[in-house]
Amino acid sequence: MTIPARQITLGHSPDPDDAFMFYGLAKRKIETPGLAFEHVLQDIQTLNERATRGELDITAISVHAYAYVHDKYLLLSSGASMGDGYGPMVVMKKAVAEDGLKKITIAIPGRLTSAALGLKLRLGETPTAVLPFDQIIPAVIRGEYEAGLIIHEGQLTYAASGLECALDLGKWWKAETGLPLPLGVNAVRRDLGPGLIARLSRILSESIAYSLSHRKEAVEYALDYARDMGADLADRFVGMYVNELTVEMGETGRCAIREFLGRAAAQGFIPRPIALEFA
Repeated sequence: MTIPARQITLGHSPDPDDAFMFYGLAKRKIETPGLAFEHVLQDIQTLNERATRGELDITAISVHAYAYVHDKYLLLSSGASMGDGYGPMVVMKKAVAEDGLKKITIAIPGRLTSAALGLKLRLGETPTAVLPFDQIIPAVIRGEYEAGLIIHEGQLTYAASGLECALDLGKWWKAETGLPLPLGVNAVRRDLGPGLIARLSRILSESIAYSLSHRKEAVEYALDYARDMGADLADRFVGMYVNELTVEMGETGRCAIREFLGRAAAQGFIPRPIALEFA
């Protein structure tokens, strides 16, 4: 008698770096006996919101969102997206000084995103409006908003749209702390139990390692999720956010998250200080 495979829901963003990371799993290049993975592709703000309800077994979330879901999820040490000297940017048709940014409404990709929290840490409370991440650049071009906070591949494509960078949060954070800017992490539901959690952690690490060792094929797969990017630009973007800190964030990554959320708690941008808990 065949025992049905246990279904595991896996949420991640429909962008090139996440697609690259999960290539091994999506194309069944690695063995997962007894487990079947359902890939749920949604934008990061939607995944953050679903995490507050504990809906997915494993999910990509913003580091910012972890402050609101730590009772339901444990962090995984693999799969993190960190910008080492680069990251989300505020873009405009004509860049203004940072003081000027405090006076205008900035379109942001979600209130629980790490980009939005980074913006607060740099500028304080400023007027913002939420738009889907892939609509921010078009909205700025149309003049609906003077400025937009961009994430994902927009960090590489905004100049081709005639926009200028007014603030690079990754550069600021690196100069300020010497650390990479922690943006996204993978998290696993606490109630799955220690045995299954440990196994899922290993599988995700194997998928990332497989993609890195089969880079050409994994990048070709990721191209399906690369809006407005050719192979060379997609490969560059993947290289920015899938690296040694993605395989294992180590103490550098953990320190970056502690600093990020610690500053947020100290300034009242999250409800309370958060102790990091890893699978």
